[in-house]
Amino acid sequence: MYPDPELMPTIFAYPYVELEPEYAFVLDDGAGRAVGYVLGVPDTAGFVKRFRDAWLPGVEGRFPAPEADGGTAADMMAGLLHTPERMVRAELAAYPAHLHIDLLPEWQGRGYGRALMDVLLAALREGGVASVHLCMVRANTGARAFYDRLGFRQLEVADPGPVWYLGRSTAAEGPPGE
Repeated sequence: MYPDPELMPTIFAYPYVELEPEYAFVLDDGAGRAVGYVLGVPDTAGFVKRFRDAWLPGVEGRFPAPEADGGTAADMMAGLLHTPERMVRAELAAYPAHLHIDLLPEWQGRGYGRALMDVLLAALREGGVASVHLCMVRANTGARAFYDRLGFRQLEVADPGPVWYLGRSTAAEGPPGE
């Protein structure tokens, strides 16, 4: 989908591992092959500043800012790379941490996503963070059902576009019905 396969991880994975490695967890298949991960940051506003100051200068040459709005899918993604401040929204102030999770399809639906989330939520909780949010494309209904099962709830955000913002406490949750 993108001419350079490094574009998406340069936006949504590598900076998290580089800037907040203590909140990066990888699932392997038992033979050393990564099959999923969860990445987070305890303070989105602080992360955005480090992204702008420390991460972006090292990658902007490979992925220059698009000259105009719109364009190709790669242009739109490059636009996201160059606007990290979009991650800071007043409506999310009560949810200062944020996360990304991804598992290969054949590893989904087997409890690994929940286990990864439990590990990240525990790390955030131990780091003194009370709540976390995420942003997801509305079309991904399977992911939405997963997040709902984990106790995430939709957050009201002005003009969210084609995404939902979801949030929850980092507190450990008991079985459903408790």
